[in-house]
Amino acid sequence: MPSLTTNMFSQFPQALERAEKIKLLVLDVDGVLTNGSLFINEDGQEHFKQFNSLDGHGLKLLTSNGVEVAIITGRTSAMVSQRANSLNINIVLMGVEHKLSALNSLVNSKNLTLAQVAVMGDDWPDLAMLKIAGLAIAPAQAHTEVRNAAHFIASKDGGEGAVREACDLLLMAQGHYQRLIMESLV
Repeated sequence: MPSLTTNMFSQFPQALERAEKIKLLVLDVDGVLTNGSLFINEDGQEHFKQFNSLDGHGLKLLTSNGVEVAIITGRTSAMVSQRANSLNINIVLMGVEHKLSALNSLVNSKNLTLAQVAVMGDDWPDLAMLKIAGLAIAPAQAHTEVRNAAHFIASKDGGEGAVREACDLLLMAQGHYQRLIMESLV
């Protein structure tokens, strides 16, 4: 009997096929790993960010099954560094003005092809990366242009489990999902 997750991904057969090849998942932060809200104090400093534990567990499952994770974000935040560190994400590029250049450099340094790279973004600064990625992923609340460029659109918003859906897609396409479910029952 197919699981609900299998049915959700069957709406995106091209995404499942593309996901089989992915070796690197690149994530934006605001609107992807968070809900995009910015909490700024009177000194102009970002006060806090809210991350989702489902996303974090999905990322841990993904990295433990051979898919590397990287963050490319336009903002700089100690909170992002801390979250990445807690998830063992070693590639964190912050304050990036030209995300496409950063992605191309990263792909070259890892000796990957673009077909082996998935990108998840939510707004225009992510569009150039999404348009060249082997698998373009958008959270549900992403801007219309981003949704139009995506091979897969999560049913959840950024910061609300969208990244976990992307992780589950990759794990399923690469044959790990059912084994991991069974292992969690032991």
